[in-house]
Amino acid sequence: MRVLVTGSSSHLAQALLPLLSGMPEISGITGIDRQPGLGAHPKFRAIQADLTRIELAPLLSGHDALIHLAFVVLRGKTPLHVMRAVNLDASQRLFDAATNAGMTRIIHLSSASVYGSGTNVDERALLRPIPGFLYAEHKAELEHWLAEHHPHITRLRPHIILGKHAQPLLVNLLRQPFYVKLPDPQPVLQCVHEDDVARAIVQALMHPARDAYNLAASESFSFRDAIIRRHPFAMPIPATAARFALKLSCKTTGIGGEAGWIEGVPNSLTLDCSKARRELGWQAQIGPWEMLTEN
Repeated sequence: MRVLVTGSSSHLAQALLPLLSGMPEISGITGIDRQPGLGAHPKFRAIQADLTRIELAPLLSGHDALIHLAFVVLRGKTPLHVMRAVNLDASQRLFDAATNAGMTRIIHLSSASVYGSGTNVDERALLRPIPGFLYAEHKAELEHWLAEHHPHITRLRPHIILGKHAQPLLVNLLRQPFYVKLPDPQPVLQCVHEDDVARAIVQALMHPARDAYNLAASESFSFRDAIIRRHPFAMPIPATAARFALKLSCKTTGIGGEAGWIEGVPNSLTLDCSKARRELGWQAQIGPWEMLTEN
């Protein structure tokens, strides 16, 4: 099997590509990313190109499967139309082209953020991303489009992805000696290790898979507890102050997320992952406190 991986220089790809390269079932891997290719393996070939501009038919030719990781996560100073061109327009063109080419093994990495909030949410829940959280809004919009045009495409919805290649914004949030002050009971959330997400992608690639699958470690935790576990004397700050700091950082340095990233903090979001366990034979092997210690 020859596999095309978009976003092949992304954080998650650094966990996925070694796993794919070590599989005897995989004869070749082509990675495409706007950034230079990472790592080297006899099975791996890197293409540095922009998905919004490259001709897709030659790119897809000779491949049996597609794993779509490419997505703008943090807008920073990226113009909204550019972010949308990558996250929606290029993704839609890619999925259309892959389907027209007769490709049947197609995996899209979505996100649990499409739900917005909820407790023990399963894949049948409505997609209601937090308003102003552009990454989540784009993921949800793309999922609605896929459900209408290409329902056969597998959509994985991981919760917060941690691990040694985790998104730096998430790592910095976990390392700071502050947390947003919220009334008890504290909202709870989950996370999932990058290696467990990579395994889920492989399971979806090698087994019959269709529609959406939630991915998360079973144990939940509060953001406050995660911070205090690392910083016993951490200080609470008002949500308004956290929102202002994030917005200021985004506008002045391009580092960080939009203010919408903070709007979901008061809400719990936990997932029911029984479908992935039942249909893919997948379950998380790494617990949250091990991940939080690693990061």
